[in-house]
Amino acid sequence: MFDLSGKKALITGASQGIGFEITKSLAEFGAKVFINGSNGAKAEMAAEQISGATAAVCDLSLPDCDKILYEITGDVDILVLNASIQFRTPWNQITDEEFDKQTAVNFKASLKLIQTYAPFMKQNNWGRIVTIGSVQEQKPHKDMLIYAALKAAQANMVKNLAKQLAPFGITVNNVAPGVIETPRNSEALSDKAYESLVLAGIPCGYAGKPSDCSGQVLLLCSEEGRYLTGETIFIDGGMKL
Repeated sequence: MFDLSGKKALITGASQGIGFEITKSLAEFGAKVFINGSNGAKAEMAAEQISGATAAVCDLSLPDCDKILYEITGDVDILVLNASIQFRTPWNQITDEEFDKQTAVNFKASLKLIQTYAPFMKQNNWGRIVTIGSVQEQKPHKDMLIYAALKAAQANMVKNLAKQLAPFGITVNNVAPGVIETPRNSEALSDKAYESLVLAGIPCGYAGKPSDCSGQVLLLCSEEGRYLTGETIFIDGGMKL
């Protein structure tokens, strides 16, 4: 099961956290992996920890990010769109800069990368595209309006593209994590009072780990996941309920 030998995969935002665990999992089952990150040193360090991995350094807020990455990777069979940024700002204080930066990285870059990498998948009659969403698609955080709205938009894009690309052997799915123990969340969860409040809203009663997400992405990227497309799969301990 889960034989990805001969497949090439690009994982964005993969120098740490969920993206890094996804990359490790795909590489373990045979894929040649490209680790994207905007910080060159961190991306290179992450690549050194995975046999055969290659760093693909690029800031996804750049308008030509798709061209920059394609020059590094060439065609790929698997595209995992994990990179995102978020700002915790009350809705009436959101700035144009925050809006534009999140839109560029969290949505526009995803579309541009799919536009760039899908043609080879169509030609090859095989491809896997997985976006990493968020429980905020259904349960938005009051101080992350733009982040939550863009994750919902990305999930809608998945449904739209899944139907169009299915005839070409390409599946398109969305994995939506809840509270996961990642560097992004470490500072907030270090406040024990806040952590208790957050965990009280999770039926399972605890935060997940990045590895809780990587197994599901592995399934979606494999031949065993060939009959799943257009889906959003929540990995949130029941938080959305």
